[in-house]
Amino acid sequence: MKRDRFLLIVVFCAVLLLSGCATRSARPTRMLEEYPVRFAILGDRTGNHQPGIFGQIVTEVERMKPDFVLTVGDMIEGYTADTVKIKQEWEEYLALIEPLTSPIYHTAGNHDFLDTTALNLYRRYIGKPYYSFTRRGLHFIILDSGRYNSVTDFPKEQIDWLIDDLEMNKDAFHTIVFYHIPYWIETIAQDKPDTLHTIFVKYGVDAVFTGHYHIYFSGTFDGITYTSLGSSGGGCSPGPTGLQYHFAWVTVDRDRISIAPVKMDAVLPWEELSAKEYLLTRKAEYLAIKTGKAQVSDDLTIPEKKITITVENFNTDVILKDTLSWDVPAGWTVSPTVLPIEIEPLKTYSTSLTVKSTGNLYPTPTASMNYGYAEGKEVEIEHTLGVSRTAYAYEATEPPVIDGELKDALWKRAVTELFAPDGSSISTTDPVSFYFAWDEKNLYIAARCTEKKMDAIVATATKHDGAVYGEDCVGYFFQPVLEDGPIYQIYFNPLGTPFDQKIIVEEKTPVDVERDWNGTYEVKTFKGEDHWSIEARIPLDQLGAEAKRGKIWGTNFRRKQKRLNTSADWLVPINYDPETYGFLMMR
Repeated sequence: MKRDRFLLIVVFCAVLLLSGCATRSARPTRMLEEYPVRFAILGDRTGNHQPGIFGQIVTEVERMKPDFVLTVGDMIEGYTADTVKIKQEWEEYLALIEPLTSPIYHTAGNHDFLDTTALNLYRRYIGKPYYSFTRRGLHFIILDSGRYNSVTDFPKEQIDWLIDDLEMNKDAFHTIVFYHIPYWIETIAQDKPDTLHTIFVKYGVDAVFTGHYHIYFSGTFDGITYTSLGSSGGGCSPGPTGLQYHFAWVTVDRDRISIAPVKMDAVLPWEELSAKEYLLTRKAEYLAIKTGKAQVSDDLTIPEKKITITVENFNTDVILKDTLSWDVPAGWTVSPTVLPIEIEPLKTYSTSLTVKSTGNLYPTPTASMNYGYAEGKEVEIEHTLGVSRTAYAYEATEPPVIDGELKDALWKRAVTELFAPDGSSISTTDPVSFYFAWDEKNLYIAARCTEKKMDAIVATATKHDGAVYGEDCVGYFFQPVLEDGPIYQIYFNPLGTPFDQKIIVEEKTPVDVERDWNGTYEVKTFKGEDHWSIEARIPLDQLGAEAKRGKIWGTNFRRKQKRLNTSADWLVPINYDPETYGFLMMR
């Protein structure tokens, strides 16, 4: 009896050992056939594609004779409703890949189709937008991500298909996934949740390849190798490492998946730019060099003043050592123009500069240096000296009549001196005047836009958040809480139609845009013989803001004139970055 029980326990343990558990470490029973397997991956061809580059890379891939080829998407420029043009672009693409003697499998990118018509043409020329296939024991899954802005937008239908496919092919020796937009660099690379990654971990996916950003970076998360291909022909800059146009060479054997980016007849290591390094260089480009703002006088010059400059080393183990140099335009002085820099890891260097401007305000001086982000690796970063202006909002002892005609006495001391978009001159639009006022509950704005040809005004958007920004309009950026408070972008066209959104700021840098944020306004417009004007009341509570004497907001504002296809900007550049804003002071 005891002997039988002992044998039963041995058999039970053996079954447990053979069956294993459903973890990533368990190897499938199916073996890799005819190893090693070698395949090439092509990066984005389009997105301001550069003629001749993609064809040259196809030729190089063909010389290496891979077992097969895959893409990460964006084969055509697309973004057009002209079906004849789309057909021509697909025929051009198919002609470019004709030299390949290996089979090629395609991943759909955002340029390849966005609507039903373009999707039907994609099916005709390429095939299904998402699918899977197995080659020599390797199972490949191709997802359709080009139409979705984030992993949370992924449709349930495709998620369900993905899970079913992974379940049916869980005995594959390796499972490799392709999709176009690298959601992972914004999610798991920054310790944020990612639905796709969770599924990949559960079902033992081994590697993931993406594209879209036209820059190469990589990382390993929960045992899964993530690689984002750069450009194989789409417009791009060399990036932090100098790796510009390239493709990837992948070798799979019984032990591992090996990946190498290939450029200019050289094979580079897979770790050429890690996700950590990419995020560090992105941070350095925006935040490593900081300066105080030079305050602009009423005559648009800057009297001599001292400002502070800081340089921060975000590295944890690399000393930052280089020379920071200023490029100083005519009419400006900066002293000193050269600063030797040596900063220990996670430390900051700070000193003062003397600046002055007696000529044209723009362009402003630019500082540059080589920023070492890893041992033996560096990227050039630049910082443009910021300038600041102050506009004034005057207390309204009585609320203005919102009729668009600007008859109230509080509309005084208009802001009239604005710049062309490149800052090269005072604005070339017809004259414009901006006004601001406030009381405890509201911000009041007004503008008078001269127009020499009133019948040329373009204003057709009538729905909130219509394409107001593409018409004649006035636009404002308000940051009621300086530095890290949200920014509110609000535009109005001559019909009084608003376009608005909320920009989220962290560490003085815009990180997200809430496009569905909508404000409520009392707004009226008026058309005269030679101008159109606007008045609006903006309740402060919806901005989470307060107004009182001495209160200062961050701001920038503009007038866009469609007839002249230009704008009048208070400060240049005008964008989401609060570091480029001036001040709105309550009086």
